[in-house]
Amino acid sequence: MRILYIDLDTLNPSHLGCYGYHRNTSPAIDAIAAEGLRCSSVYTSDAPCLPSRTAFYSGRFGIQTGVIGHGDTAAEPKREGKGRMFRDRFDRFGLAGQLQMKDFHTAMVSPFGQRHSAHWFYAGFNEIHNTGQGGMESAEVVTPVVMRWLEAHAREDNWYFHVNYWDPHTPYRVPASFGDPFQNEPLPDWYTPELIRQHDKLAGPHGAMEINMYDDGENARYPRHPGKITDMASLRRMIDGYDTGIRYADEQVRLIVAKLKAAGVYDETAIIISADHGENHGELGLYGEHATADDATCRIPMIIKWPGCQPGRVDTGLHYNVDWAPTLMDLLGAGKPEIWDGQSYMATLKNGTPAGREDLVISQGCHVCQRSVRFGDWLYVRTYHDGFHLFPQEMLYNLKSDPHELQDVAAAHAEVCREGAWRLVQWHDAQMQKMVLNTRDVVDPMWTVMADGGPYHASHTPGHSPLPKYLQRLEATGRADSAAVLRQKYARFLKV
Repeated sequence: MRILYIDLDTLNPSHLGCYGYHRNTSPAIDAIAAEGLRCSSVYTSDAPCLPSRTAFYSGRFGIQTGVIGHGDTAAEPKREGKGRMFRDRFDRFGLAGQLQMKDFHTAMVSPFGQRHSAHWFYAGFNEIHNTGQGGMESAEVVTPVVMRWLEAHAREDNWYFHVNYWDPHTPYRVPASFGDPFQNEPLPDWYTPELIRQHDKLAGPHGAMEINMYDDGENARYPRHPGKITDMASLRRMIDGYDTGIRYADEQVRLIVAKLKAAGVYDETAIIISADHGENHGELGLYGEHATADDATCRIPMIIKWPGCQPGRVDTGLHYNVDWAPTLMDLLGAGKPEIWDGQSYMATLKNGTPAGREDLVISQGCHVCQRSVRFGDWLYVRTYHDGFHLFPQEMLYNLKSDPHELQDVAAAHAEVCREGAWRLVQWHDAQMQKMVLNTRDVVDPMWTVMADGGPYHASHTPGHSPLPKYLQRLEATGRADSAAVLRQKYARFLKV
């Protein structure tokens, strides 16, 4: 069995043709989707990058592993302490280690473990090819390494190969020689000048006026990437840059497919295309960032071409990214470790039998502290730390009628908010009960983040917080009212 996992960083599925996008961003990916199963409602349990990939390969939610952030203590796993065996749980129970036990040769092309100093990301891999630029490399650096590996190993049996591309991630870095494939194509029709004017008034990092997190700085090396959005032209620069990154990554998928076909193994190779998280481009007023526990950040593509399975199916069931590990183990005829949080949807892949969950709880602890519940048509968002965005404690969006999260309807649907809160409490109780069986560290890491001074990218810790300087920027750019609210909200930290 040959298994290729293509990991396209920061890929929002709504920007793929096979998910209904009007631009031709993904012809190679679309062709693979037509040969397999396209899942429309898969979400990362924990966003963004480090929490998501930790969950994916450990098979466990961030509340269990402790990894829900990008810095401070929540960027490191909970210590196993007394009872830790010769090898830790990431090695013994991680997906790659489980594949090794099934006699798979596991290989990876990715700099991600070094980018986040996450040694556990590599647990269970026989080969690790670090492309060496910490996620700033473009496909012309990655693809030659991939091709050399396939040249040497494609015809062998029993391999699992993880390939990581970064081109859709900011800053948009596709070489100028690739051109501007979307310069004459219309933008998505939900963008309007009025929406941009509304977003320009909002406070918060990675908003329309501060795409560079807390300012509008630009880098001449990345001309596709604007520093702020003030009109439809600068919006086009942003969206075209992102879509070009996707199209450039798609071109690499085409080259990989051609290599597998040339080796005579394409038909019998399983191909999975997914991402660590999506990307906001106007949803909740954010641009070019994956900073919230919402649909745009947490919904990911999941495309599975599995030999022998019926092509052209679409699965609308709710799944987590951690559900892929037990699905894969089922497909290989193996059981899953009891410690995993995922549940298999092999039946959907094999014969179309629905196997989705009733609801999902998705979390963000890097830029804000949020947990959200996805159920029915609804996204219920509960905010513990607003990341300086002035989000209310509760938000509610009807994703069927409002897929881009433009209208918070919490005030009009108190009963749905109560249901969302109830579902969140049910999930949290179950997680805490499971936690006490597996670790002596029985603290919810979301509260560890709060105790550390807030999310890593929006800390309110005196002396380390970006807030004082950002308040000055808000006042200098016509948003003094928002600055005043933030000053009052975080007054006790600003006075220290």
